[in-house]
Amino acid sequence: MPKRPLDDVEANHPPLAPRHKTDLVYHGDHRVDDWYWLRERDNPEVLKYLELENKYTDSSLAHLLSLREQLFSEFVNRVQETDCSAPVRWGKWYYYTRTIAGMEYSIHCRRPASLSDGIKINSSTGATPSEEIVLDENVEAATNDFFELRGYSISPDHSLLAFSTDTTGGERAKLQFRSLDSKASPVDTIDDTYDGIAWCNDNATVLFVRADHAMRPYQVWRHTLGDLTDILIYQENDERFGVGLQRTKTGKFIIIASESRTTSECYLFNADDASTPIQVVSARIEGVEYSVDHYLHQPTNKLEGYEKLFIVTNYSGADNFALMECSLDATTAENWQLVIPNRADERLDAIDIFSNYLVLSERSKGLEQIRIMNLSDKSISTVQFPDQVYSTGLGANLDYESQVIRIYYTSLAVPMTDVDVDCQTLAPTTVKVQAVVDHDPSRYETQRLYAPAADGVMIPVSLVRPRNSPVGRPAPLVLYGYGAYEISIDPMFSATRLSLLERGFTYAVAHVRGGGEMGRAWYEDGKMSRKNNTFSDFIAVADFLCSKGFTTPSQLVARGGSAGGLLIGAVSNARPDLFAGLVAEVPFVDCLTTMLDESLPLTIPEWEEWGDPLHDPEAYATISAYSPYDNVQTQAYPPMLITAGLNDPRVAYWEPAKWVAKLRVTASNSQNIYLRTELEAGHHGPSGRYEGWKEEAHTMAFILSCLEVNPSAKAEKRNE
Repeated sequence: MPKRPLDDVEANHPPLAPRHKTDLVYHGDHRVDDWYWLRERDNPEVLKYLELENKYTDSSLAHLLSLREQLFSEFVNRVQETDCSAPVRWGKWYYYTRTIAGMEYSIHCRRPASLSDGIKINSSTGATPSEEIVLDENVEAATNDFFELRGYSISPDHSLLAFSTDTTGGERAKLQFRSLDSKASPVDTIDDTYDGIAWCNDNATVLFVRADHAMRPYQVWRHTLGDLTDILIYQENDERFGVGLQRTKTGKFIIIASESRTTSECYLFNADDASTPIQVVSARIEGVEYSVDHYLHQPTNKLEGYEKLFIVTNYSGADNFALMECSLDATTAENWQLVIPNRADERLDAIDIFSNYLVLSERSKGLEQIRIMNLSDKSISTVQFPDQVYSTGLGANLDYESQVIRIYYTSLAVPMTDVDVDCQTLAPTTVKVQAVVDHDPSRYETQRLYAPAADGVMIPVSLVRPRNSPVGRPAPLVLYGYGAYEISIDPMFSATRLSLLERGFTYAVAHVRGGGEMGRAWYEDGKMSRKNNTFSDFIAVADFLCSKGFTTPSQLVARGGSAGGLLIGAVSNARPDLFAGLVAEVPFVDCLTTMLDESLPLTIPEWEEWGDPLHDPEAYATISAYSPYDNVQTQAYPPMLITAGLNDPRVAYWEPAKWVAKLRVTASNSQNIYLRTELEAGHHGPSGRYEGWKEEAHTMAFILSCLEVNPSAKAEKRNE
């Protein structure tokens, strides 16, 4: 406990968290952690400190209030507040969501498929003809400060809805059921569930997932409506693994997948008979990852029906993953037959199966691509896209018999676009383009650049800026990075980002190692003992953009969140001179202490991503060398905006709080460091679209205040 209460603060006097020495000794290394006590969630002095930091941030940045209001107004005026998503057909229904001006959350709806495909929206109410409201999130959220819909699943006969909601941001949810055919609603409610809902074909039985004390999804349960006793059907005891559920599009199986960061094991659950035991597809082999899906060929007059499994896997050295198949009576790995081999320059990410086609989601040269295999003759066609920098992927495809697939397409300049592609002809039909008021993509140019890393590897950079920006004239630039978990930060459109571009900004994404943009080797080169490549790559990209005249250090702000916040923390220690400002959102900055604590959420599963410093001295040394909290320097740091969520189960609030507390007494200009903790939210910040826009306006106003620009003046639109 602190020996004295925290002092109140004024704009020029940030709070100082009391120091209480905690000795941490591992592998002969002795660390002293003066702010370890901030982990004491129930200590009233902890909450007081967080509140004082919020007060300091609000007071210090109060001069940006009018700018935040201006930015928020721009965001709202740019979008079509009352809108409707592109409808997706499933059986006899079209399903879609819509929003209404002034309301925070989505309304989930459906209408009979017998009506025409077009939807006419009532501009004032948002309603569409002959629709049924399946779930109104605004109604569900009415009495809660935080609300997130975490699960949503409709029964096979379309008569029932299962949905789960989180009202704290802690990611534990309540599972509820609702009748959709005007009969009495089921009263069943299940508390403390995790992500994952899958219906059986009796339209009365549901599988769901529970998490353990460390937020690891480890159990699959079976619930039958009206039955007070749920049945445990699978428990994963290896703490490296977490479980998930997926109902196959054929409807015959529910797949239970148990996965660590490097190893997979899948089970088949018979959706037609919930009493049958689960069947393992192939027993786990250390280092082998695989996912499965079911294919069912319906019998015709000429052909008999048959079924099989398709498998995406790195089995047998397929580092960029291969496509395999097997029969249902011989599913183990030694029985898998090769369909598409591993390729050095292309990564197979996922598949989607239809009655006559198999759709491949792949990556080539860092860009996503979609290919369609005709299952009758195994011919493969590639869907073509016009831009050199873009993002695409599969949309919602619910109908197994469909001959048309829904995909999305977007770029840093082009709004999200829903496209239907004919599997036979590849003819595209634009279904919906995200409505953005007064936006013309031709006003902006996108580029793919390559920056040389310290070891000579070329790092891809995706960039967007106003068209006809003067060559060689540096401009303010925001550089975003992540680089972990093989997650790809693809070049996607953002309506809020236009407020930067309209002010003459450039926006860039550094596709650093540790991400998945360039295949499995790219990921492996930025994790564990090679994690430092992630940080040096980001610095190399920043240096490159300055050297090529895109920007200067006095005009450059870097931004990242979660594992990307770790990236921001590491580069802040290494090269504070390179940036005019830094934004670290829910940053994983106390990574060494966290990865040493087996009791914390996600620590043990994360050892396969970061290393196990508790048992491995080399992993300890590696993480210790880059851990942002442990490497804070006595030096000047650029202005920094740091965020946290009190209920965050992924990056605990105390990581950014401890980091700021240490910076306060170490950095030579700590008055320019601001911590903002959401006291009613978790990892992803406040819920609701308007609250999200307010949060982004706060961040963007900070970015503008860091740079030598007139933050209130929007740049003239070009090419008009």
